[in-house]
Parts: sequence; structure tokens; C-alpha cells
Amino acid sequence: MAGKSKGEQHIGLLNGFAAYGMWGLVPLFWPLLKPAGAIEILAHRMVWSLAVVGAALLVMRRWAWAGELLRQPRRLGLITIAAAVITVNWGVYIWAVNSEHVVEASLGYFINPLVTIAMGVLLLKERLRPVQWAAVGVGFAAVLVLTIGYGRPPWISLCLAFSFATYGLVKKKVNLGGIESLAAETAIQFLPALAYLLWLGTKGDATFGTEGAGHAALLAATGLVTAIPLVCFGAAAIRVPLSTLGLLQYLAPVFQFLLGIFYFHEAMPPERWAGFALVWLALSLLTFDALRTARRAARTLRAGTRASRTSIATGTVSAARNADSVAAGPDPVDAKP
Repeated sequence: MAGKSKGEQHIGLLNGFAAYGMWGLVPLFWPLLKPAGAIEILAHRMVWSLAVVGAALLVMRRWAWAGELLRQPRRLGLITIAAAVITVNWGVYIWAVNSEHVVEASLGYFINPLVTIAMGVLLLKERLRPVQWAAVGVGFAAVLVLTIGYGRPPWISLCLAFSFATYGLVKKKVNLGGIESLAAETAIQFLPALAYLLWLGTKGDATFGTEGAGHAALLAATGLVTAIPLVCFGAAAIRVPLSTLGLLQYLAPVFQFLLGIFYFHEAMPPERWAGFALVWLALSLLTFDALRTARRAARTLRAGTRASRTSIATGTVSAARNADSVAAGPDPVDAKP
């Protein structure tokens, strides 16, 4: 990112704020789609997302990846897993928001980094630094406190966190761009989603076309609501450091949390505040550790660069001296018989 101009980085930051801001404010959108149920909304999101990203890829003429993907069964299998996992994530989130569980949904994205780290240890055998272990421990304590506060495990939060962490893990192995990946995933989702919508229509329970043009337009807009933040995120990812994106990611759950309390007026008894406070403490530890590690890496890189330059300069001077020595002839002492 060092080669990026300040203007480019500013554009990246604006796109990052836009992406996470839209993801944070999306709880305002899903209730507008009532009386459609969560599954109907989910199915429309799949269908219209494919329409939007398909049109975008058609305009950009970026279809070469599709043929390559179809010739690679392993990657295609991973994309299918990603599609299944994100289906669960989207469905649970839409249901949670429209069932007045916005705060608990926001918790899922607060604890997602902790779950990602835990999965890295369990599945990838990654080694954690002491501060990371402390953060995971505090996060586990937070879940216990929230379980007591809710009178049940915070299953909405855990489902969202684990599904999104799994999605991220699978996506890393696929190595496909954001828009291309969304196109592939929604292409896999398309036929089941369309079949469900047609079945719903034959039963007379579909709301698309029966609740007015405005409602139909809002259901169709789910494609834009899905695709636009992703495009902004992609524009940010190539312009700003990953450490900056890592900090920006907390904007979305913060906005969701604030909406849950101040707009949707969801209850927050003391034990829930205590649980959230522990989660925020764990995230503070993670952020501190990540920034400290990044600074150390930057210092090491700078030191290595300076050492390399010094070595090159020393070698140049030495070579120049050797050249002078050759030009001057043998040393008189060495010329003795």
C-alpha cells in the first residue's frame, strides 16, 4: 500500500466507510419488506443478487473465471460450501432483524474475529500470541455471561459468527474476487431460490406482485443492497492497508448495536451490558495486539531496508577501491621477489 497516493487512500477510506456503513445500517431495510417472511426475502435476495452481479460482470466482460471454475471440481465444491454457509448467515440475520433481535445479531459480528481466531487454532493449528489467548478467554467468558443474561445461549450471535467465520475460511481457499465469488454463490443458490418462490406463488402466499409495485421494487432492491457494499469494499481493499480495514470492520456491528437500542428500542438489562463490555474488552485486546504486531513488522522491514541499502553502498565502495587498486598496479611491497 506504500505506493498508493494520498488521494487513492482517501478514496479507499471513503469506500471502506461506505461499505461498512451500509452493512451497519441494513437493519433499517429488512423490516420494509414485511409482510414477506424471512425465507421469501432470502430467496429474493439470492435471485436479484445474481441478476445484479451478472449484469455487472456482463458489462465489464469478466466471465473468463467462470470457465476456469467449472473445470476445477475442488474449487467448485468449496464455492458450493460457501454458498450453503452464507445462505444460513443471510437467513438467520434477516429473521433476527425482523424478529426484533438486532442487538443479538450485532453481537454475532462483534465476536466474529474471536471465532475466526478460535477456528484457526482448532482447524489450521495456528499458534496464538499470549494477548490473543487472553482475548479468546475473555470472549468465552462474555458468552457465558450473555447466556445467563438471555436465559439461553445467544444462538443467533453464535450462528452468525460461526457461519461467517466458516465462510471466510472457505473463501480464502477458493481465491476468487468478491463480485465473481458472489456471482458463483448466487448462481448455485438461484435454482432452489427460484423454485421456492414459484412454489410460494402457486400456494398464493407470495407477496411479490400482491402487495403493490412498491413492495415488489423493494424485494428487487435486495440485489442492490447486497452488491453495492461489496463493490465499495472491493474498492477499499485495494487502496487501504488491511490493518485499516480491520478497524473499519467494527463500524457495522457498532451501527447495528446502536440501531437496536435507540431505533428499535430493544431491552438491554445490566447482565447484557456486562456481556457486551467483556466482548469489547476482548476486541480491544485483539486490536492492541494487531497494531503492536504491525508496528513491529514495519520497524523490522525498515531496518532490513536500511541494512540492505548499507550493504549495497559498502559493496559499491569496495568494488570502486578494488578497481582503483587494479588500475594503480601491484603494491610495491607485494612486488618484492
